[in-house]
Amino acid sequence: MQSISLFFKKYSGEYRALLRLGAPVLLTQVGVICVSFADTMMVGLYGVNELAAAAFVNSVFLIPLVMLMGLAAGLTPLVGALFGRGSLAEAGRIARGGLQINLMAGALFTMVMGALYFFLDCFNQPEEIMPLIRRYYLILMFTLVPMSLFNALQQWANGVTDTASPMWMILLSVGVNILLNWLLIYGKFGMPEMGLAGAGLATVIARVTGLLGMALIVFCTRRYHPFRTGFSNPGRLGAVRRKVWRTSYPVMIQSGVECSLWTFGAVVCGWYGAVQLASYQVTNTIGQLGFMIYQSFGVAVSVRVANYAGVLDEAGAGRCARAGVHINLLLATLASLVFLVGGKHLLSLFSESPDVISGAALLLWPLVLYQYLDALQLTLCNAIRGTSKVRPLLWISVVSYIIVGVPVLLLFADTFGWHNLGVYYSFDIALLTAAVMAWIVFRRTKIEGATDDIAESMKKIANFAVVKKTSYNKTIL
Repeated sequence: MQSISLFFKKYSGEYRALLRLGAPVLLTQVGVICVSFADTMMVGLYGVNELAAAAFVNSVFLIPLVMLMGLAAGLTPLVGALFGRGSLAEAGRIARGGLQINLMAGALFTMVMGALYFFLDCFNQPEEIMPLIRRYYLILMFTLVPMSLFNALQQWANGVTDTASPMWMILLSVGVNILLNWLLIYGKFGMPEMGLAGAGLATVIARVTGLLGMALIVFCTRRYHPFRTGFSNPGRLGAVRRKVWRTSYPVMIQSGVECSLWTFGAVVCGWYGAVQLASYQVTNTIGQLGFMIYQSFGVAVSVRVANYAGVLDEAGAGRCARAGVHINLLLATLASLVFLVGGKHLLSLFSESPDVISGAALLLWPLVLYQYLDALQLTLCNAIRGTSKVRPLLWISVVSYIIVGVPVLLLFADTFGWHNLGVYYSFDIALLTAAVMAWIVFRRTKIEGATDDIAESMKKIANFAVVKKTSYNKTIL
């Protein structure tokens, strides 16, 4: 008992700090989960073919969406560094350059996805769902530019410690999306019954709504007035855009590599029919419940490790990472219990097809193993991000998800004939590889002085979030 008491005494401070920092991120992630659940549930209850088509298209669009999020994430530390120094007009210049970069990236990805549209037949998906795929695909293309601009505005707000505004705009978008899903998928209150296309249109409108809301906050409220001076009169921005790009593109590439295995998994599941693909989509949806929670506290670990790196406290950084692992493994256990005890009931919420439900039920055991491995690798990778030495993360992603993940996926799913069950077990192998590599990298990473703007920014943001308990922060938490 004494050893247990000493253990909790050693980590109790870290547990409290991580819970405080992770809470606002978790609230935002809950909004994302609600949209995903609502989309899958309403489309799944409408029809199996619609659910399978949504699974394929959403998986294909996962790569550009995640890459755009990674690109925008590079804006936060740049804006935050200037905010920490009080250079608010210069922060506005950086924000404008970041918006331009993200707008160009959103337009470029839209053109790339538009070109890919003409090659959809090459993915060998079931012929009966191809008309649904084509229509839904074209609609979702119009979400990329609004999403890229919203991401940039969100990261600008995060850089100046305004995490509440993006949270509220995301929650607003969630409400709009769910309401419009109900109206447009099923044709309620005189609206046309559009099925899957209605879900796509609802997504477009919801994302534009979130963008307009963030734009009003950033460009019309008093809080952002000091930044608008530099934003409105930026001067030449060539050097600013290059700086934003250099900071952002490694995260964008890494993010794309990480999610590519899951997109490929959807393509492979489609080779075996609409039911296999629909079962994969349903399982992925309930699996997001765990991922979003682990990611929330992974972000908190990243900020806390950066805080320790700023004062050269290597022991504190290690203690924080271990505390984050404890929290996320506990949460993985809770999620696993939910999946094992109530998994079939959860699955039945998303489809009335006995074939889809029974197919998805087979994936619950690899999904449970997935929870522990995902929680572990997410925590360790975010701890590495907190040290500001992020290059190894790209190699971890390439090795785990491309060099190991893709061949194992094909071996299990196709050669062994395990189909979507093999796809899910290949995810476990890839996540295990990532967790082991991240553990080795973090143990070998030496904490050095946070001498650059990015590390200093993260340190100051962490201090602000943890120490300055104003009424504003209490509202967020």
